[in-house]
Amino acid sequence: MLNNKIEGLIAAPFTPFDSNGELNLDLIPSYYESLKKNHVKGAFICGSTGEGVSLTFDEKVSVLKAWTSLTKNDPDFALIMFLGGTNIKECKQLAVISEQEGADAISFTSPFYFKPANVQQLAKCCAEIAAAAPQTAFYYYHIPVLTGGNFNMIDLLMEVDNKIPTFRGIKYTHEDFMDFLSCLNFQERKYDMLWGRDENMLSSLVLGSKGAVGSTYNYAAPLYLELIEAYNNGDLEKANKSQQKSIDMIRLLGKYGGIATGKSYMKLVDLDCGEFRLPIANMSSDQFEVFKSEVEDLGFAGFKSIR
Repeated sequence: MLNNKIEGLIAAPFTPFDSNGELNLDLIPSYYESLKKNHVKGAFICGSTGEGVSLTFDEKVSVLKAWTSLTKNDPDFALIMFLGGTNIKECKQLAVISEQEGADAISFTSPFYFKPANVQQLAKCCAEIAAAAPQTAFYYYHIPVLTGGNFNMIDLLMEVDNKIPTFRGIKYTHEDFMDFLSCLNFQERKYDMLWGRDENMLSSLVLGSKGAVGSTYNYAAPLYLELIEAYNNGDLEKANKSQQKSIDMIRLLGKYGGIATGKSYMKLVDLDCGEFRLPIANMSSDQFEVFKSEVEDLGFAGFKSIR
């Protein structure tokens, strides 16, 4: 059971595929070692970045086992397994397997086809799934831009408080700082609030955030560690500059097609995770060459993750 609050960076790994679009699990040990070398404190697997919604049930289990074989005896690395959000029965089955395989925590997001009518129904979903893994920490994953689950998370915390024993906190991927601060302060800061917007990390630190989950920590962890250190030392000008570098880097994600661009960044740190599955579009080889030039202009070599 993961009882302590998470501090530092938690990467949201890309699921590695081979040239045929099949799982490339052989890359995961190198991936894990790279995260460790860059002082990343854990991994949130099979989430948005990990294309969990594009994986079959068996593929999710395979990815889970590949990671837990490396992390279950590593007390300094937290592994969080994302279960899904549309099929409650499948989420419960994955929760059971996650506990059996030694995951530190499990996570679930709002159902996004048949949507819960209110926060009370969402809390019922959380309770049922969490109960399937009673010895494993449970985190709710709040990402309303993808799920349409536009609930205030302070309302969810009030609904689940003292009702779900394993509920540890929320991965908060949204821009509502008022709601986020209310969640941080709820019940004397009882719950672990993990910030999920890399481009807004500095603002979350001001509010008191200590842990963060993000995709860009896979390939630019040193930049964010520099940002956090500068903030903690009171050097707000340096922290500001680091955050701007992050924003400039993330803008290229949108320019070159969105989330799949992250795997192009991974190629530049010598971890080729293949391409994204449909319906996501991938950049062409010609686009990749132009992309590399723009990344170089950002000074990426000076803050990218090392191997």
